[in-house]
Amino acid sequence: MMLPTELRRAALLALAEPDPVAKCDAVRGLRAIADNIDTTAALVEPVGIPGRPVRPELVDPHQLSTRGVHTPERRAILLHALAHIEFNAINLALDAIWRFADMPEAYYTDWLKVAEEEVFHYGLLTAYLADMGITYGDFPAHDGLWRMTARTCGDVLARMALVPRTLEARGLDASPPIRAKLAQAGDHRAAEILDVVLRDEIGHVAIGNRWYRHLCAQRGLDPLAEYEILALRFEAPILRGPFNVPARRAAGFTEEELAALVKRAGVGPLPPRAPSAFAAAPSPSAP
Repeated sequence: MMLPTELRRAALLALAEPDPVAKCDAVRGLRAIADNIDTTAALVEPVGIPGRPVRPELVDPHQLSTRGVHTPERRAILLHALAHIEFNAINLALDAIWRFADMPEAYYTDWLKVAEEEVFHYGLLTAYLADMGITYGDFPAHDGLWRMTARTCGDVLARMALVPRTLEARGLDASPPIRAKLAQAGDHRAAEILDVVLRDEIGHVAIGNRWYRHLCAQRGLDPLAEYEILALRFEAPILRGPFNVPARRAAGFTEEELAALVKRAGVGPLPPRAPSAFAAAPSPSAP
């Protein structure tokens, strides 16, 4: 794929690419033009984004097979679902780059870093699936992550609040129990992949937190109160526990935000701080 020489336009072209291999190659090519960013251009959304392959078939989440870890087939279904999440995460990072004008240059390079790491995660998972005789698209999947991305297309503040800080942050909670089950089943390769994904996703959620707070400060909004307004307006899911509080702390959630989270979920008081296995995520580039 011949990419434009400006980052946001090139990200849009990569987003529109339906072939996963070509899309990943396009993302890898974006780093070479990361210094050429037109922050003010109002780009026109083309028909047919995000680009997706014909398969997997997208179905209602309730139609999906039960995932497990105790047979190779069940593990393949689980790992395919994780690969689908990473493919969608590539698309949402690219969408964050091209769609929202008039942000600091660091915003765009932060989301480029996210896109690059999601490509890496997708590659780890699809390589393992290939060794199992499975290709991405062999099992059906759902479209929940992209639906919220589409809903928040008109406001970068809503996007930062409800995609990285809500839906992607849910992955911080889900990863440890899945990883433990995979390790218990003897699938240490899959467990190690989840370690990499969790480590990087802490940083991705931290990027969402940083830019959400930047935008709240810019607009004179209280981040905690504004989140409640946005979650209601855009019908964000109410997250249920248990929560990976150490990882969420490392990703930059405040104690007030975490207390509100556990209260909303009805899972009891916020656990006290303790020595964490998670290093604080590196600070995203300053606005």
